Amino acid sequence: MIRMRTRLVVLQVIVMGVLAVLSLRLWQVQVVRGQELVTRATETRTRSVIVPAVRGQILDSSGRPLVRNQTSLVVSVDRTGLIRMPEQGVPVLRKLSEVLGQPVKQLQKRITPCGPGVTKPCWTGSPYQPIPVEERADTRQALQILERQEEFPGISAEIQSVRQYPGGKAGAQMLGYLQPVTEAELAKREGLKAAFSGVDLVGRDGLEYIYDDELRGKAGLRRVQVDRMGKAIGVEEQVAPVSGDNLVTSIDARVQDLAEQALQHAMKNAPKADGAAAVVLEPDTGRVIALASMPGYDPAVWAGGISDRGYQRLLSDATGKPLVSRALNGMFAPGSTFKVSSVTSMLRAGYPLNGTYDCPGAVMVGDRAFHNFHGIGLGSMNLHTALVKSCDTIFYRAGYDQWLKDGGLNPKKAPKEVFANTAKAFGFGKPTGIDLPGESAGRIPDRTWKKNMWAQTSGTSCRRAKSGYPEVADKSRAEFLKRLANENCLEGFLLRAGDSANFSIGQGDVLVTPLQLARAYAALVSDGKLRSPRIGWATVRPDGALVRRIDVPVVGKLPLSKKERLYIKDALSDVPSDGTAAGAFAGFPMDKVRIGGKTGTAEVWGKEDTSWFASFAPANDPHFVVVVMVSQGGMGASTAAPAAREIYEGIFGFAKNKPALPAGRPVSKLPKISADGTVADGGTSDGAVADGSDGAVAGGAGTSGPRIDGPGTDGAGADDAGKSGAGTDDAGTDDAGKRGAEKRGAGKRGAKTGDAGTGGTVAGGTGEDGKSKGTKKEGGTEAGG
Repeated sequence: MIRMRTRLVVLQVIVMGVLAVLSLRLWQVQVVRGQELVTRATETRTRSVIVPAVRGQILDSSGRPLVRNQTSLVVSVDRTGLIRMPEQGVPVLRKLSEVLGQPVKQLQKRITPCGPGVTKPCWTGSPYQPIPVEERADTRQALQILERQEEFPGISAEIQSVRQYPGGKAGAQMLGYLQPVTEAELAKREGLKAAFSGVDLVGRDGLEYIYDDELRGKAGLRRVQVDRMGKAIGVEEQVAPVSGDNLVTSIDARVQDLAEQALQHAMKNAPKADGAAAVVLEPDTGRVIALASMPGYDPAVWAGGISDRGYQRLLSDATGKPLVSRALNGMFAPGSTFKVSSVTSMLRAGYPLNGTYDCPGAVMVGDRAFHNFHGIGLGSMNLHTALVKSCDTIFYRAGYDQWLKDGGLNPKKAPKEVFANTAKAFGFGKPTGIDLPGESAGRIPDRTWKKNMWAQTSGTSCRRAKSGYPEVADKSRAEFLKRLANENCLEGFLLRAGDSANFSIGQGDVLVTPLQLARAYAALVSDGKLRSPRIGWATVRPDGALVRRIDVPVVGKLPLSKKERLYIKDALSDVPSDGTAAGAFAGFPMDKVRIGGKTGTAEVWGKEDTSWFASFAPANDPHFVVVVMVSQGGMGASTAAPAAREIYEGIFGFAKNKPALPAGRPVSKLPKISADGTVADGGTSDGAVADGSDGAVAGGAGTSGPRIDGPGTDGAGADDAGKSGAGTDDAGTDDAGKRGAEKRGAGKRGAKTGDAGTGGTVAGGTGEDGKSKGTKKEGGTEAGG
């Protein structure tokens, strides 16, 4: 009996102890951690989903879409969840492969993060966001995934907006492209992580990059209730996303199309041409009307991820590096188009505006003879005729005289360097500041630049002076290269007489971009103010409400009086009718629209000449500045000038073309966009959208305007006077560290002095015997791409 009672007491104690423990635990759960556990329980049955905002469109000056959105069914894979599954989710990928019709290995590649040894296609974004594997899924595929979610854990199918480019290749480098957000960007950009939806893309180049914040919009939030399988069963809270602003640009889709076609025709007519660019500016405002570069590419290749082979093609020399914009990244010797700066330099040095100057067939620069085109003397003339006929020897002499006044090889303590400083005042040698990324600065080779370049390249030159060039098969050439390397090793820091002569005609080491040249001409033929060009005109809400106007800043002033500017402008106005471009513009209706301009033919060592034409119209009151450059295009009057003519014919409606701009001037008013996103006012007197077929719906599926095929003109005529120093060309970014040493030595033929294949070299002056353009000179810079 006693034993039984003892057992009951023990049992009671145990029960009471268990109850006490349970009570204590209940107190902890209910009181101490109650709020925490309630929150956790709520989180388990709700999911917070960040809803990405619709990205704003990029529109032309009349509201036509240059980049728009198209809704598409996108299938994405949650890689983080997938790799936690059995066999790292391979069975799920097999099922997905059957639905999408893509090999499993292809799907695995696309969701593998990019890194060392991982080739494209791979995932460049954050590994924690859903990775799109099919951006154009059909409804049947999406339903298979959504209706059998238990078979496709970690796989989603959603309607998302995908970028569409109505103009195809037109302006691809300018517009840019989108790529997934990276971990580095999430950490760097405040606000981006908070609004990160998991499927966000950011601008990687062009306007998409510069105006990414405005185009992006503000993400929304949706809190949904889910069951144990993760399926949504209700919406608890919802904050709608705010669509991004539309970017209205000053680009005119019709003129952009004209420029693209003109470049295509120019390159076709110059079989050795390997690249081209065209810039159309409104001189009074500094706004960009068209910015074209060839070769181009279709930006749609970025959608859904680009393959490694496709990416390499965009950067390959064999394909002409289509990812690089030659309009603002390509650097080339400008040839005679640069003489507007040289004339200004002469005026600032004290040469009389209305003076008379001798244009002999050749002039002595040091102990070397520098020749005119074909060595032809043109007699006495004023500066007006010197520009029209493109006399070189007048500029050679002036450049050489100023070099002597600065002390020659033994410069004064503070040399004036009139030619170099004037060129800098024209905006050369530094970026224009356009609203696009990665712009090249060009190059103005003054005495300081020579010293800096020598400091960077003297080691290579001195090494080559000892080792020579055993890899060069031609023994005489190898010996010459070794001798030149020795001279560069000892005296490469000196600015020589030949350098000053070549500089005066835009040859030698001078490098400019087509955009820089267009900006300089725009300032010259308008009010003399140097502006930083802008493509963006305004940002507007999808309903048309104006957010902000994008101003064009004035960043400088040309060192010219109004009288001097008008004098130079008047001279340039005679070039297409009576000067070096007369053949290219034969038959053009100058009585209706007079064209002004300047041809340029820049020699490049080992290549065909770079063809230039810098122009403006109408000559009496310019509304357009058009600059065309064709790399390896030959003479300026033969290739670039006909391309510019084709652009003008399309703009003004000549040669049986419908005028792209009926009013003969750029659109001056922002397009009126109604609340539903369509262009509200379809007709304006200044050339905005004239009718529904030629216009576009800002929020919808408008077209980019008709293509106009203006016939090219092959009239050549006399081109620029010959160049004694070979020119410089660089299709990509200037890389001074890889360039060989430089030399413009009297009595030496310029040549490459750096290691073969390192991106080009700089070499000197004129032909060994001072021959005219009939014999190609080796010299100038071959700057590496």
